[in-house]
Amino acid sequence: PAPAAASSLLARRLDLVASVSALTAEALRLNQKRAGIEMDVLRLELEIGRSGASAQLVRDLHEAEGSAMAIMQACAACEDRILAAEGDVEDVDRRLAATANET
Repeated sequence: PAPAAASSLLARRLDLVASVSALTAEALRLNQKRAGIEMDVLRLELEIGRSGASAQLVRDLHEAEGSAMAIMQACAACEDRILAAEGDVEDVDRRLAATANET
């Protein structure tokens, strides 16, 4: 039973590590998108400062700020999923260590 349990745990660990990797890639993508939106916000603020607050610029600024907020929330949710998956990896590692100690 111990080798089968260890094999199952190793397969589970491999799946979890792949999930952590995919989530990390998603977090990087979201952070890049957030940085781009923040640059848009700065550009719009500068334009408003230079030429005044036209209705279109103000709308564009509010839209960009809303997008930035949504991306920040998505980043936070992704970070939470990464932490949970890393915790699952730690649990599997403890179970693997226990299985190794049984043999």
